[in-house]
Amino acid sequence: MASRTKLDTDLILEKATALVDAHGLDQLSLISLAQELHIKPPSLYNHVDGLQSLKQKLSLYGTEQLYAHLLPAAVGKTGDQAVHALSQAYIDFVKIHPGLYDAANRISKPLDEKLEHAQTAIVKLVLQVLQEYELQEEAAIHTVRGLRSILHGFASLERTGGFQMSVDLDESFSVTISTYLEGIHSMVEKQKNKD
Repeated sequence: MASRTKLDTDLILEKATALVDAHGLDQLSLISLAQELHIKPPSLYNHVDGLQSLKQKLSLYGTEQLYAHLLPAAVGKTGDQAVHALSQAYIDFVKIHPGLYDAANRISKPLDEKLEHAQTAIVKLVLQVLQEYELQEEAAIHTVRGLRSILHGFASLERTGGFQMSVDLDESFSVTISTYLEGIHSMVEKQKNKD
């Protein structure tokens, strides 16, 4: 008699991630997940309170996984090199885990404290990477928001086939981040001249 796989939250999230990456977050259901796990759907209720609860757990898991993917890209690098590496890691994560990335970007109501903590960890990581530019606090927040907008926008357009011209996408991405960095350097110069 074959031994049963022990059902736990880690396994559920692993299988749910595979499903949403393959078919999209909106296609996720407890029935499809139960089929993937070779169990009956009611067994899932020992670990999640329903589909919304599962998506909430996926949101936290996705945010934590994104952080785990970004962190090694930033380690040992500084300045422009660190920003390029972090940005590439972000884009790579979206390519590897498109559905999990969508889950990480869903805003939960009410906001989960663990999720808020995980999101803050990513912001702090980006702020740490930008620290070398010695931006004032408000300017640093603007640059974090700007970078997130660039990365999310680029990744989203790439995923949906929004880039149709026959120009190398990797080169376009590199040019985009370099242009963003030129803006930061310009901001830093203005800040110095003001002081």
